Amino acid sequence: MQHVLVADSDHSARSLIRDFLMQQSFRVTAVSAGDELQSALSRDVIDAFVIDLNLKGEDALEIVQQLATLSAAPVIITSADRTEEADKVLGFELGASDYITKPFGLREFLARLKAAMRVRSAPDAGRERRTYMFGDWMLSMRQRILTRPGVGETQLTAAEFNLLVAFLTAPKQVLSRERLLAASRVHSEEVFDRSIDALVLRLRRKLETEPSKPNLIKTARGAGYILDCNVMADEGLRLKR
Repeated sequence: MQHVLVADSDHSARSLIRDFLMQQSFRVTAVSAGDELQSALSRDVIDAFVIDLNLKGEDALEIVQQLATLSAAPVIITSADRTEEADKVLGFELGASDYITKPFGLREFLARLKAAMRVRSAPDAGRERRTYMFGDWMLSMRQRILTRPGVGETQLTAAEFNLLVAFLTAPKQVLSRERLLAASRVHSEEVFDRSIDALVLRLRRKLETEPSKPNLIKTARGAGYILDCNVMADEGLRLKR
């Protein structure tokens, strides 16, 4: 089930969109402020964002820009008063996939949401079609699914997914914190070396049997981290949920 996050300070509008999308078989998280959005993003995988520009006490355009660098999921802007061409151009320049002015028809909104999700999820050639196999784990780039026999599917946040891919594309190589920081594209408020340490720890907790004694992601003292295992990639393999 695809997961859509709706951020809108207007309770009526937020509830209307949430209820409509749930009727269309989407999983929906509805929030009214940026801190709630960040909390939801840190604990779950989001497939699309719907962000209203009038979030109370928030710079919604800054949030849009952050999301565009933090997640591969499409960001759709909604707005009732910032409807000029210049507003829309700015939104697109900051990374939005679509810009919908209020009021809008729900069927049109649904069509544009699905179109944005199709564009972002369309697999690119090469790496985006691959399934990586490492240790006992398998990661599908196309489906963004991490699985392990006997464990099943393990959810990854966008930053965790990007970090793991950085390791998988350079196995047995020491990767500096700076390189991992760029690869994981964490939230701008966390851009410092220690954030990578915390992110690696979170990833270890999901991958390692004993996170305090890691066998996969090891620390290279003073240099960074290394994925110390063999990695195979299969472009024809598709995982089953």
